[in-house]
Amino acid sequence: MFKKILIANRGEIACRIITSAKHMGIATVAVYSEADRNTKHVHEADEAICIGAPPAIESYLNGDRILEACQQSGAEAIHPGYGFLSENAEFSERLEQEGLIFIGPKPHAIRVMGDKITSKKLAADAGVHVIPGFDGVVQDANQALDIAKEIGYPVMIKASAGGGGKGMRIALNDEECRDGFERATSEAQSSFGDGRIFIEKFINQPRHIEIQILADSHGNAIALNERECSIQRRYQKVVEEAPSVFLNDDTRKAMMAQAVSLAQAVDYQSAGTVEFVVDDQQNFFFLEMNTRLQVEHPITEMITGIDLVEWMIRIADGEYLTIKQEDVCINGWSIESRIYAENPWRGFLPSTGRIHKYQTPPYSEYVRLDTGIEEGSEISMFYDPMIAKLITWGETRDQAIEIMNVCLNRYYIRGVDTNLAFLSSIFRRPSFRSGEFNTSFIEKEYPNNFTPEPIEASVLPNVVCAISAIHYRHHLRAGTISDQIEGYGRQVNLNWVVIIEDEELLTQIQHDENDNEIIVTYQEKNYQVVDNWTIADPVYTGKVGDKEINFQIVKSDFRYDIVCDSYVGRVMVIRPETARLHRLMPVKMPPDLSRFLLSPMPGLLISLSVTVGSKVKLGEELAIIEAMKMENTLQAEQSCVVSRILAEPGDKLEMDQPILEFE
Repeated sequence: MFKKILIANRGEIACRIITSAKHMGIATVAVYSEADRNTKHVHEADEAICIGAPPAIESYLNGDRILEACQQSGAEAIHPGYGFLSENAEFSERLEQEGLIFIGPKPHAIRVMGDKITSKKLAADAGVHVIPGFDGVVQDANQALDIAKEIGYPVMIKASAGGGGKGMRIALNDEECRDGFERATSEAQSSFGDGRIFIEKFINQPRHIEIQILADSHGNAIALNERECSIQRRYQKVVEEAPSVFLNDDTRKAMMAQAVSLAQAVDYQSAGTVEFVVDDQQNFFFLEMNTRLQVEHPITEMITGIDLVEWMIRIADGEYLTIKQEDVCINGWSIESRIYAENPWRGFLPSTGRIHKYQTPPYSEYVRLDTGIEEGSEISMFYDPMIAKLITWGETRDQAIEIMNVCLNRYYIRGVDTNLAFLSSIFRRPSFRSGEFNTSFIEKEYPNNFTPEPIEASVLPNVVCAISAIHYRHHLRAGTISDQIEGYGRQVNLNWVVIIEDEELLTQIQHDENDNEIIVTYQEKNYQVVDNWTIADPVYTGKVGDKEINFQIVKSDFRYDIVCDSYVGRVMVIRPETARLHRLMPVKMPPDLSRFLLSPMPGLLISLSVTVGSKVKLGEELAIIEAMKMENTLQAEQSCVVSRILAEPGDKLEMDQPILEFE
């Protein structure tokens, strides 16, 4: 077995690999860019070596620097994680030439499966169901139009070397096809250095279901069941679960058999994934094969008890796969939520900055958290904005969902915007709970993007009572401070008005100092509030009556910023006489910025489509911004005339930075 391995990656996946390596008694070497000097994966590894400047092309994508670090450290093998060089056949070949081991498949498998056109042909030859489409490389937008018309709309325009939703567009007509071809080509070249595009039929209302495989270098291959990855936004997975709530046993077995057949056909050796789209009749079609470790691999580990990273290392060392297909089971249910630094109220735009407060939900046999973030970590514009993967397990799907709901409420992150409230909203949607969804789930459930949601009626009394009890705790604490009016903190019956979304809710506190019991009367009903919460804790966990409740809370005078499920807002707790004054307070209006085009995210201004004096119509392209390797087109929200240009292509933009001014 290897004595030392180098991890050619960063963040949560680097930390994840370190965990398995330590368990196996293998020393680890981390590499890092100058932007990642003080990150968690650097601290957790046995050694760490700087490999360059923050841009990935100068560090994590620089094979020369990584190879130098490997030679400098004396590591015998390199684990690439996912992304970056994990599916780079040339890098894998170079390691072989240098006498080093690539902890992943052989170059041939990476090359043929990494090419969407070639992989589709090989899959068909191996007896795997494939989607109808054009197998060659599309040369230009005119050819793309001809192919799309021949196949029939809708079509999927895809980068041959693509992945992670980059270089992909759906076209419903000629105009969308031409624009989609140009955008997909540009993104593919920027992200993968390969602008080749192919086109295939788009399957309406599909589900995205993938099969995890393990295969060694001795001809043994098995499938470790499926993962459902249909909850996606812009082809980027958001929530995954294992097993799928949709598949029946016959379809599962057929998909597993075809995945193994494909792995053996390309002499695959490692832990890879064969992805399928499945229609509403459980007909399934090959989508692609990811030869690397998948982001969502933990949910497979949770239901099978198999450490995929450990087996990747063992297979790379030449060991036999000792797990037989009949040994693979489905134990319970597991769900993964991807926690992103993004603003769901502003179209999910990436959020950058320093995390100044970070408190995770407690770990247990039911809860796992894969993260590369610590308090003080920086979320930069150079890398993917994923903060962590929150994974829960339950004996049933409902139990796994309920545990996830609790954990999301107890996950406290400040310094950047996050999608925590959005994730909570997903798990409360009836279509998700019933399992009746497909890859259009987010578009259907959130047609106008995610907007602030009210506290659910069933939860509202518990929140109101808990906040009233919390405010009373602060009231008692204030009474212990010197120079307070005598008796201030010892009042045992007080009335409060809790204001949520301008709705005034009257409560009364009854407190017995002898047994420390707090009773809150709300809408003529008494609720007992019991907890071990302390005033400094930003996460409240307690019981109101017989119901457990968890939410985030930060106090500022009589105001409380709370996050409860999918509700994010400010709550006030004041005396009734103060509430009367509050109704008379004038409302301060925000400044009018409608004359400006503001950058909706931090990023790089790629191009401007207008000049001073340009007359633009509603929906016309104004500018393109690149952030997190994705191109974002900014369009006119109304007909207008450009009066000033305030930024130039090549400028690095801050969020809300003005780009254009209109007359």
